[in-house]
Amino acid sequence: MILVRGRAGGTELTGTLYERGERAPSFRGAPDEDAAYVWVCDEFYEVDSGGSIQLVDGREVHLAFESPMPRGFDTREQALEGAKEHVRTQFARIGVDPDDVTFDVDKKEAL
Repeated sequence: MILVRGRAGGTELTGTLYERGERAPSFRGAPDEDAAYVWVCDEFYEVDSGGSIQLVDGREVHLAFESPMPRGFDTREQALEGAKEHVRTQFARIGVDPDDVTFDVDKKEAL
């Protein structure tokens, strides 16, 4: 499994890339088991009130979460680029410039 962590605005978001042979979470909408890489990460957006509160760039942001939308990829390069694009999009949805996101990519042994 590969953890992709994006940081910006004083906060971070981490998602998981499952490689072939690893058991990715299975739920409605999950990609076909035959995908070489499966990306799973939270999806969220800013709301005016309620939700979970997160401090971003010194301001309180109210977040509403959507069900994760797993995505399948054929190659490691496609998977990593897709993962980074997903994380940039989540930050943009809460008012953070996607170009400000920095990434760490860590390979972990599956449990």
